[in-house]
Amino acid sequence: MNLVAVYGTLKKGLCNHHLLQSARYLGNDVIHSLVLYDLGPYPGAKPESSQGIEIEVYLVSEATLADLDALEECNLQQPDQGMYRRDALPTRYGLAWVYVYNRSVQGCARLDQGAWLPQIA
Repeated sequence: MNLVAVYGTLKKGLCNHHLLQSARYLGNDVIHSLVLYDLGPYPGAKPESSQGIEIEVYLVSEATLADLDALEECNLQQPDQGMYRRDALPTRYGLAWVYVYNRSVQGCARLDQGAWLPQIA
């Protein structure tokens, strides 16, 4: 089993949360070592100091983690080549995998406190 911390479309009530239906929700936390960027339909996290990004932490199986890797286009053999890579970051529940965005965020709105919410068209 693995801990995963989510900050975007995988959170409760958002479009990809169904991928966590078999996971065990542990609770919320705040991470001060990530900044979110609004990429439009989803956010991207970068390892930068922040005032606190809200996350949800889940205990997931290897199968669920593989599904999340596929969603996030995470390349485990070449971590910097995928859209996201997995970094282990401390949470109040222990070290958790967090998907960190590998691509440029130039021109994207920065969010260094609170939670990302999808834009309603």
